[in-house]
Amino acid sequence: MSLTVISIGPACTLQDQGRTGFLEQGLSRSGAADILAVHEGAALLGQSPDLAALEMAGMGGRFEAGQTVSIALTGAPMQATIDGAPVVWNASHTLEKGQKLNIGAATAGTYGYLTVCGGIATEPFLGSRSTHLTAKVGRALQAGDVLPIGASPGRAGRKLRVQDRFSGGTLRIVASFQTGLFDQATLDRFVSTSFLRGARANRMGMQLDSDGEGFAAKGQLNILSEVITPGDIQMTGTGNPFILLPECQTTGGYPRIATVLPCDLPQAAQTPAGASVRFEFVTLEQATALQSAFLSELSRLRGKVEDLVRDPHDIPDLLSYQLIGGMVSATD
Repeated sequence: MSLTVISIGPACTLQDQGRTGFLEQGLSRSGAADILAVHEGAALLGQSPDLAALEMAGMGGRFEAGQTVSIALTGAPMQATIDGAPVVWNASHTLEKGQKLNIGAATAGTYGYLTVCGGIATEPFLGSRSTHLTAKVGRALQAGDVLPIGASPGRAGRKLRVQDRFSGGTLRIVASFQTGLFDQATLDRFVSTSFLRGARANRMGMQLDSDGEGFAAKGQLNILSEVITPGDIQMTGTGNPFILLPECQTTGGYPRIATVLPCDLPQAAQTPAGASVRFEFVTLEQATALQSAFLSELSRLRGKVEDLVRDPHDIPDLLSYQLIGGMVSATD
């Protein structure tokens, strides 16, 4: 079973939940920028969230099914059609053999996800199929690529109701190793500032812009390089905050004013250019409870999947359906 890439947008990559255990070798985990979207796709298809999906940065592509397969579309909403007929986002659909799936630009957010029944079954590397562009592990997809698909029954015609996480908003943060190097006035100004996501953003991190002076720590030029993780907020020499994302470097010497909670990273990564972002400090105890609630929510996603009711106007072969059980003709 396979899915052929006819055309593809830039920086579209295969991602799963990433590879762990290699920080000391200088390799960050990579994995989906919006891990919640991967779980949503898996729930819609009734399969494991550990399977690899296609992550599309800002724009999708055109694909042809080698065999009939169920697919799910999650993450940043994108314009999508199957053989020209519009299909619903945050839902699962059947892609018949030879049919063409077209996914256009994102209408909100940044990263959209195409999950296929059985997952995209490329050869794993260090326990993961995730592409890591900055480490040159794998590469972005290209036109002509044929993606192998794992065997799985799957299901289609299902939908999920999701909350908006595609337009910025408030991100919850905890104190980091260097938070104490920022004086209280700077910290107060940081949480009272409304930032805009800048144009500089990729899977390594995203820059935030704001009016007024930048944010600096005491003695920040003397900070030793030490381990960093996705979610850390680094302050560069210009005083602009950078939120680090899945392909961030493993060590760094810029001061970190705080760390975004893992459960809020999907919202951070999905923030589109120009959208507003604010920060709110929470205690470590609150952060632990919020993260636990997020993990519980992931485990309950399958139970929230609903049947997808199609609009008759969108069914090209409507007359072939038996719409009323037992009816054969109008006279009957």
